[in-house]
Amino acid sequence: MEANKIEFFRTKAKSIRYQLLQMLYEQKAGHIPSCYSMLDFLTVLFYGPHIRFEKGNPGFSNRDKLIISKGHAAMALYPIFADLDYFDSNELKKFTQPGGLLGLYADYRVPGIEGISGSLGHGIGMATGFILSDRMDKIKRDVYVVIGDGECYEGSIWEAAIFAAAHKLHEMKVILDRNELCILGKTEELVALGDLQAKWSAFGWNVIAIDGHDYSAVDKALLESKSCITKPTIIIANTTKGKGISFMEGNASWHNKIPTQDLFERAFAELSQEEAI
Repeated sequence: MEANKIEFFRTKAKSIRYQLLQMLYEQKAGHIPSCYSMLDFLTVLFYGPHIRFEKGNPGFSNRDKLIISKGHAAMALYPIFADLDYFDSNELKKFTQPGGLLGLYADYRVPGIEGISGSLGHGIGMATGFILSDRMDKIKRDVYVVIGDGECYEGSIWEAAIFAAAHKLHEMKVILDRNELCILGKTEELVALGDLQAKWSAFGWNVIAIDGHDYSAVDKALLESKSCITKPTIIIANTTKGKGISFMEGNASWHNKIPTQDLFERAFAELSQEEAI
């Protein structure tokens, strides 16, 4: 990938991290680390661009769809959607406030949100419904789903995975945010998930494993996912929870904590450093 494209992605991701930090700190609500582990691959998805959309028109009939199944981190989309002119950017300042558009968990009032996912484990199931409906209506589109590794404890994930493979839903592109943490601690110390590449492959999926913070690798994986026309694809994105803020990185205790003013200023300063992202 060209150096200027990588720099473009890095600049975009940094801007989104700044906006989220400011937004969540001011309202003292949200899940910063869970958003930050996803931001690099979301940036490539939207600004690559790999997902089909129309700026200023969230209801664009030929759009691809995206479901953030780890719903507590769906707020990561808010700065992106504001940048795409889906709603006025001033809404970011009213996050979780009465009269504001943007809630702690995304819902259908927010232009661009395709599925409500506060309860974990349902994104892939929703996506199967979207794809089967599109096939009946002879609509060709991809449906992207972001799931968490802690979310893979949910049986509904695996039930939907079997169904999607059995029906060869190649339009489905799942991105697994493999940060190895959930709210209670390290996934491999709680209920070990083991070799997820082998598990998803055994379930009949096309499996791609990457560094989820490597823009070139994400770009290549998303392109590769489009070339698979016989089975659904899962991209296992190995990530760091809280990426970009040293005291949050890999620290489960920060799952839903909001920094103090001193730590907010420290986080803001760290994000200003080129090497932080």
